[in-house]
Amino acid sequence: MEYEKQKIDEGIEKRGLPKPLHRMSEKERLERRARIRIGSEILAYAEGFMRREGFVQMLPVLLSPITDPLWPDPAAGIYKRLEVDIYGTTVRTMHSMIVHKLVGTSMLLDRFFVVSPNIRLEKPERASTGRHLFEFSQMDFEASGASSAEIRSLIERMLHGLAGHVGSSMKDEFSAIGAEVPRFKIPFSVYEREELEKEYGKDWEDELPKHISEPAWIVDLPREFYDFEDPETHRWDNFDLYLPKRGELVTGALREFEYEKMLSKMEGAGVKKELYSLLLELAKDGRIRQSAGAGIGMERLIAWFTDAPHVGDVQAFPKVPGVVYEL
Repeated sequence: MEYEKQKIDEGIEKRGLPKPLHRMSEKERLERRARIRIGSEILAYAEGFMRREGFVQMLPVLLSPITDPLWPDPAAGIYKRLEVDIYGTTVRTMHSMIVHKLVGTSMLLDRFFVVSPNIRLEKPERASTGRHLFEFSQMDFEASGASSAEIRSLIERMLHGLAGHVGSSMKDEFSAIGAEVPRFKIPFSVYEREELEKEYGKDWEDELPKHISEPAWIVDLPREFYDFEDPETHRWDNFDLYLPKRGELVTGALREFEYEKMLSKMEGAGVKKELYSLLLELAKDGRIRQSAGAGIGMERLIAWFTDAPHVGDVQAFPKVPGVVYEL
């Protein structure tokens, strides 16, 4: 047992992955502490911003028969889906609360947000990307009747205000990690996915962060059944936000709400319709209203602001793909 623990520790060290607290030097613990304190302030500001914008905070869902299929999104890297039987029903760990957001904005609240723990067992080879975790939190939010452009603008204003706030209130912590708050202007540049494919090829997601110096939106991304696709032009009304040197931070869209379109896209993508029978039933009855929203990866946001080498360096107890730490 001790030998196995030693091998894990040596592997973490050799690959440059985040260390567990009990294996860190005092200097490393001080830096981890400063990043977590900055992260706490980032979370508090983001939650306050959403409330000021008229969003109501709800508590998250951890297990459900329905979760995000993450398919046919080409960026998805799940190698195993976690399922468990409770009370005679199969439930899954939450990938994201997208379906709950569609139902919630249709039947409960026009505007709400959730800081949602997500469990996605990413492929082990993603451990060294510096930006993947198998357990992380998203600020997931949705607004009935909003456009994707309005959601993008809201995120820009949040990030701009956040930079000013933590830059002035967390000077000691930024000094402790030797980092500066990212500087950027809003609105962000917007890139068409098709143009990026022509310029960088099929690996544009990896190439783009090397060539931008400020955050940038990418639009028109073929994706899951719940993102809106124009039936005539086949253009997707959705977006991602990419960061310099780091990659994707935000995913969002205008949502599909019509039964026939949802059903057709599920069938075309090979998504198991029976897993989404309630959503389809509600849509068929005209009880799903169109909305728009997004999810912001909070660890990735904190890692960007604190210039963390790995996104797991902003977690007290890192959850890196392919590695099972003792805590």
